Amino acid sequence: MKYLITIVCLFLINFSFSQTTISGKVFDNKGEPIIGANVYLDGTYDGDTSNDEGQFSFTTDKEGTQTLIVSFLSYETKTIVDDVTKLSNLQIRLREDVEALDAVILSAGTFEANDNSKVSVLKPLDVVTTASALGDFVGALQTLPGTSNVSEDGRLFVRGGNADETQIFIDGIRVFTPYTPTANNTPTRGRYSPFLFDGITFSTGGYSSEFGQALSSVLLLNTIDEPDQEKTDIGIMTVGAALGNTQKWEKSSLSFNASYVNLAPYLELFEDRNDWKKPYQGAQGETVFRQKLDNGILKFYAAFDTSNFELTQDDINLEDGLSYKLNNNNFYLNTSYRGILNNNWSLQTGLSYTFANTKIGIETSDISDTENSAHFKLKLKKRFNSRFKLSFGAEQFITDFDENFKDGSIDETYGFKNNITAGFVESDLIFSKDLALKVGLRADHSSIFNETNVAPRAAIAYKTSTNGQFSLAYGNFYQNPNSAILKFEQKLKAQKTSHYILNYQYVNNGKIFRAEAYRKAYDNLVKFDTEFESFDSNYTSNGDGYAQGIDLFWRDNTGIKNLDYWVSYSYLDTERNYRNFQESAQPNYATTHNLSIVGKYWIDDWKSQVGLSYSYSSGRPFTNPNTNNFLSERTKSFNSMSVNWAYLLSPQKILYFSVNNVLGFKNINGYQYANTPDVSGNFSRRALTPAADQFFFVGFFWTLSEDGTDNQLDNL
Repeated sequence: MKYLITIVCLFLINFSFSQTTISGKVFDNKGEPIIGANVYLDGTYDGDTSNDEGQFSFTTDKEGTQTLIVSFLSYETKTIVDDVTKLSNLQIRLREDVEALDAVILSAGTFEANDNSKVSVLKPLDVVTTASALGDFVGALQTLPGTSNVSEDGRLFVRGGNADETQIFIDGIRVFTPYTPTANNTPTRGRYSPFLFDGITFSTGGYSSEFGQALSSVLLLNTIDEPDQEKTDIGIMTVGAALGNTQKWEKSSLSFNASYVNLAPYLELFEDRNDWKKPYQGAQGETVFRQKLDNGILKFYAAFDTSNFELTQDDINLEDGLSYKLNNNNFYLNTSYRGILNNNWSLQTGLSYTFANTKIGIETSDISDTENSAHFKLKLKKRFNSRFKLSFGAEQFITDFDENFKDGSIDETYGFKNNITAGFVESDLIFSKDLALKVGLRADHSSIFNETNVAPRAAIAYKTSTNGQFSLAYGNFYQNPNSAILKFEQKLKAQKTSHYILNYQYVNNGKIFRAEAYRKAYDNLVKFDTEFESFDSNYTSNGDGYAQGIDLFWRDNTGIKNLDYWVSYSYLDTERNYRNFQESAQPNYATTHNLSIVGKYWIDDWKSQVGLSYSYSSGRPFTNPNTNNFLSERTKSFNSMSVNWAYLLSPQKILYFSVNNVLGFKNINGYQYANTPDVSGNFSRRALTPAADQFFFVGFFWTLSEDGTDNQLDNL
């Protein structure tokens, strides 16, 4: 018995000596203790939880080199590898997880419309359910602050810049001809259907060095990576018809949309102010094929559209009006690849090709424009850790533009060829959940000017509270003059602007508030000495200008049940001395005050969504030749209220109604003056009004899908 007791005692003594105590304290970067941190040896059940003072202590019988894991929600996991005998009285500081949902984001100048974004000002659904948009994503973006309402044009005018200063990209690749051509005083539309996109980023300034050849803004459209199911969409509308289909396989999918528009039946019911010889007809088709690979995704996107019309428009200088006809064919091909490489490297590359041919007849003149453009891009990104990321790449833009002009005995050809080679580098530095920095550099070399422009860019964001943050952004941006200039003159410079942006953003439980102040300084703007761009104009790059202002945005989709609304306001102060301007003045497309109110309400009993959009813009400048002042007078203010109603006949059948400018405001876009004065020495004028004060739309949309509940409400 004595021997047994001796053996047990020796065993207990030996066991107690084989135990090692692991202890220490866990605290954050401010020195405050972290309560409830999980501390344990990897691969064992040995561990502890830090107490109110951040302290922990536990014993283990493990020997030699071991791995100690320390983790806590919203902090980066700490790993310590050492001999267990050295894992005592540890002082462990955990760093905040900079990739947490509540981490700071760089938001200056950027609006997200993406279900996967940390903070989305808009969702994909919003882009096309806005009452005034009529299914055009550009129309919906015009309800955001920073845009000017140029109702007779239809394109994006951002922060004092004209529409040519905004560039559009699909899956990171440039779209050279994003809008359908149209007649004067008739708004255009974006060429591309919103049905195939699930993410939109609208940068009103201060955007990444990855993107160039845009003075004011970039609009990034991302196609859907993977559809959720197979389906067929059918649409019958007062202006035409549409058909879409999606097929899905194990690692690939194919989607297409086709539409046909003919305004002849509509114009029989609702005449407008134009004398249509041949009402607008257009056909459009898009397709996207997606192939999942082992470490990435490959996409092929193609779009084709054609349109033609002929009309006579009122003209104060022509008794019989101005005869105008147009025929356009456009093809766009985009191939992109996005994938993961080894060692935290990722690759994004793509190629686009555009062919556009437009034939225009104005009175006795015939003009034929042909453009062949291409864009190739390669981007590499290295994620060193959650706090430091580096990206760099190169791209090539190629443009070949030709124009043939015929009028009687005149037969002239103009055009240009230009290659732009660019490189960019950018790094993201995340110092903490509250502080982030992005710095970048871009260089563009234009063969047509034989010069290289270097553009530094930077943005910093600081989180001031749980829900609020400030951002600052600065950058230089360059862009070549457009084809209307370059086809006549190539001895110019790239136009330049510098952006300065201060942003505050507050996000809390479905409510978003943004306030942004900015300043833009322009240099090297093109000037000429004739009424319009012409072969006999004298061109220089001596123009300049500025734009500054404040943008405000508020959205709430949780304050009132079933109601979602947003309010945008912009104040713009801008002047330019460019084109044929006699002096610095506010351009005729710029509006000092812009206000938009958008609301959407779901009515359960009616199985309906009703929407309302109101837009207000202060008067736009124009020149009255009866005075000696340049662009000194203003049109009356612009007002428009639009409504829509989507009624679910069944889960997959929708009846849709909308009316633009439902109250029938008599808006005036400007004035046209006679070329010569009358007998009393005055120049008579006529108001430039919309072709129609209102637009009515009715459509029936039917979806056939696997689950039997999917519908096209997201697309209306």
